[in-house]
Amino acid sequence: MAAAMVEMDGSIMEGGGQILRVSAALSCINGASIRINKIRAGRSTPGLRPQHLSGLELVRDICCGNLEGGSVGSTEVTLTPGKIKAGNHTADPQTAGSVGLLLQVSLPCALYADGPSELCLKGGTNADMAPQIDYTIKVFKPIVEKFGVHFNCDLRMRGYYPKGGGEVVAKVSPVSELSPVNMTERGTISKIYGRSFVAGVLPYKLAKDMATTATRVIRREIKDLYINIQTLQEKDMACGSGNGIIIIAESSTGCIFAGSALGKKGVYPDKVGFEAAEMLLRNIRHNGCVDEFLQDQLILFMALANGTSRIRTGPVTLHTKTAIHVAEQLTQAKFTVTKADDENASNDTYIIECQGVGVTNPHF
Repeated sequence: MAAAMVEMDGSIMEGGGQILRVSAALSCINGASIRINKIRAGRSTPGLRPQHLSGLELVRDICCGNLEGGSVGSTEVTLTPGKIKAGNHTADPQTAGSVGLLLQVSLPCALYADGPSELCLKGGTNADMAPQIDYTIKVFKPIVEKFGVHFNCDLRMRGYYPKGGGEVVAKVSPVSELSPVNMTERGTISKIYGRSFVAGVLPYKLAKDMATTATRVIRREIKDLYINIQTLQEKDMACGSGNGIIIIAESSTGCIFAGSALGKKGVYPDKVGFEAAEMLLRNIRHNGCVDEFLQDQLILFMALANGTSRIRTGPVTLHTKTAIHVAEQLTQAKFTVTKADDENASNDTYIIECQGVGVTNPHF
């Protein structure tokens, strides 16, 4: 007998694309139909944008399902999933919509397929208000692999706002089930490195200025580590013009943090470098094991894993609270958030714990 339709209010809490992504992925994995209404109701342009629609269509294709209300501007969609099938799938919003966010919605689904999947994702690789593809590869990928996830990410073309035109191909191996993780020991920061880039018509000097400022800001707090920020001018591998920086810190226990920023017209490069450096330092100060951008991306994997996961983090973001709410609505997973009280904890250190439901892949 088919499971009852689940209704989800798309306007609650974070009230944006994240509710769509977590809801659609869990609907696909659980095989339960979902209706999401009031989509992005509080936004200046309510309803689905091209990148949201593209993500939903990708999930529909992966699970051989049916999507009703799937049009730009729609404020209500219904996803009726079928069986998750391996194979090649493409998503192209034909905008600079984030490739990283397309991976966020599709990767969990592909893990429960009956064989390997290849996801060809097009759009913006380094877009505002979304993880840069460098973050996805350097921070998200090694941490999510702790759950037993295996995927390769081939960056074929970078794409920038407003044209997009970027392309990433992710090859995903299925899992039988996900393992819980325990990330509660931060250790000491052992390595800091990064990438400062310009693409298209922008001068190389911008990349050098961003890196110089970022290095200077970090050195004020972390004096004893070599900071290796590469400066690059992208020519053949980029579509459009853009500039930005990402700085990554690794700890002695394998925790990874990042700070990043993108240039905008009229914004001095030293301001971009300063913003990225400050973001990194802010995410190191709280003595957690993940940064503010990884928190919410791990919630779905914690919910699906077979056992109890514990992650030490800084202040819990609205995106994370939203992901927890959706995961608890759509699965039997149970989350608790408590303040860390050990001697290394700051006022802003928390432990997110989850009793995962242990979803198994029926094809194994």
